[in-house]
Amino acid sequence: MRIAFDVSPLSHERTGVNNYIRGSLTGLAEVARPLGHEIVAFAPTSPDGKRAIPEALAGVDVELKLVALPGAHGWRTAWSMAGYPPAERFIGRFDALHFTDWMYPPQKRGVRATTIHDVVPLHHPEWTTKRTQSMHRRKYRNAALTCDVVFANSSFTADDFARTLDFPRERVLVARPGVAPEFTAGGEAADLGGPYLLTVATLEPRKNLGTLVDAFALLGDTGLSLVVAGGQGWGEQPQLDRPGVVRLGRVSDEELARLYRGAAVVAYPSRFEGFGMPITEAMASGAPVVVSAHASMDEAAGTAAVRADPESAEAIALAVREALARHDELRAAGIEHARRFSWRRVGEIFLEGYQRFA
Repeated sequence: MRIAFDVSPLSHERTGVNNYIRGSLTGLAEVARPLGHEIVAFAPTSPDGKRAIPEALAGVDVELKLVALPGAHGWRTAWSMAGYPPAERFIGRFDALHFTDWMYPPQKRGVRATTIHDVVPLHHPEWTTKRTQSMHRRKYRNAALTCDVVFANSSFTADDFARTLDFPRERVLVARPGVAPEFTAGGEAADLGGPYLLTVATLEPRKNLGTLVDAFALLGDTGLSLVVAGGQGWGEQPQLDRPGVVRLGRVSDEELARLYRGAAVVAYPSRFEGFGMPITEAMASGAPVVVSAHASMDEAAGTAAVRADPESAEAIALAVREALARHDELRAAGIEHARRFSWRRVGEIFLEGYQRFA
């Protein structure tokens, strides 16, 4: 097969979706290339993106087809909505086209596939920007109308998409995220001068960092600082200028792995996720984890995390105390649980899906 894979989002800084795109493409190349399949990573992108995407895919065995366009977002949107010209004009012949998060390019023939990470913009538009709402609503509708197969990052997301968009559930295949090789329990741990509670999230309402900051205020006798790693995001921001709160901004995967290893506890209080990749990353790195008691994070957390009501600062604080007390037990359980997730398996599921619906 010749597989065309949209990598447009890799023009921007790495987030969960971007990490999934890179990881899944790495797994697909690992599985498909030895069998003689071709993979074309394509994108209409900005001039900056034409430089950033090859860097993001360094070491991944794919062919690149990138076109630099000033105002690339507008071009991608117009191309998707117009439904013309077909992607073959740009990429050449292919047997499967897999679009990701920012566009839904037209095609003449071949298997049509996409990945759904969550349907938050439909359920909770107040947690997303206007641009995200419009872009993703159009993508969801197009996927439901035109895709032969849809890949979802969890059974929760698969069920949610099929139910919400009235799409056949048997054509949604679950491909849970893998864990990047940087995230292992062995290796250097960060030393921030004392024990710390770590959270990893882009600052946006859904991530619920305001409640975590309130919970942190209830943990004064633990001697912990609260370390926040993640990009600026948007919307109302929690008060991060309180004593004991350390804001690091976005960090590299290597630095993040060191932060996970050095953390007394990692807390992930999000209100809603498709999966929650920082949960398994932290577990693989040997950190005890506290996570929201919400069904959208069940598959990532399993039974290896302490769960807490995300809307209760008191519940989160009690969960952190429990995780501190159960440190060794949770560390061992988390490492074992995280072994279940691999990018190679994601690649196998993608290839199986393309072949099944060809």
